[in-house]
Amino acid sequence: MQRILALFLILAPAFAQTVFNKQKMEAYIRHQFMLPPTLKVIASDPRPSDVPGLLLVEVTVTDGAATNQKVPFYVAQDGSKFIQGKSFDIREAPFTEELKHLKPDGAAIAGPASAPVSIYVFSDFQCQFCKEEAKVLRANLGTAYPKQVRLIFKDFPLEQIHPWAMAASIAGRCIANMNGENFWRYHDWIFDQQANLTAENLKPKITEFANSTGIDSMMLGQCMDTKATAKEVAQSMAEARALNVDRTPTLFLNGRRITGNVPWEQLKGIIDYEIEHARKNPVAPKKDELCCEVKLPIPFAK
Repeated sequence: MQRILALFLILAPAFAQTVFNKQKMEAYIRHQFMLPPTLKVIASDPRPSDVPGLLLVEVTVTDGAATNQKVPFYVAQDGSKFIQGKSFDIREAPFTEELKHLKPDGAAIAGPASAPVSIYVFSDFQCQFCKEEAKVLRANLGTAYPKQVRLIFKDFPLEQIHPWAMAASIAGRCIANMNGENFWRYHDWIFDQQANLTAENLKPKITEFANSTGIDSMMLGQCMDTKATAKEVAQSMAEARALNVDRTPTLFLNGRRITGNVPWEQLKGIIDYEIEHARKNPVAPKKDELCCEVKLPIPFAK
């Protein structure tokens, strides 16, 4: 027993230096990525990962308000080394985890449900880059891929930097609930008018738009005033955060993450690849998707 105790006392200091140390990892990551003091770096407790022999530590970088970014790290059992990245299970499709969080429920959709390619776009009506990407999508998808692609719009207003984005998303949801086809008219109009809109003139401008397109402006105004669709916008934002979306626009093309403005030729190449992949690897529809669905024809372009 004395020999065992003596051995423990000899090894204990060395062991103590190699076990996982939260503060040390936080400081290391702050230095590695040159993170300023205004951002907090918070490492989680290590837990078993899906990779044998490695622990999972999630590091959250936050400004203390609404902006959070969560990054997974795989850590050696003794805490001495870690790997930044994502693990993949070869038995599943590469984007299985992303697809679990992407829900079309309640979203505005253009294109057929049977399309082999789905593009989810998390967007902000006050974002200039979102405006440019929206033009690319609307100008090309409907003509190039009328049956092969469906576009699913998801709200992700960045309230901390865009003062009228949330109100615009709420209004868009109100219009979508009143008439799905009119949402895409609103979508195109508000991006076209983006430079002319302010937090003060947003509602009068939207009212003018409603009157010019035959939308019930009184019903729309009540919906906006009571923020009746705020929960729907919040749900869309929660989905974005679950996917670690931290900028707009962010697209998920059949689960594949694409951030920022993407030129049409590049996007077309990815779509063509996914269409060909779907052709070679057909997936049987689920029982509850076999029948039946009726949708209003929602055009891609004006």
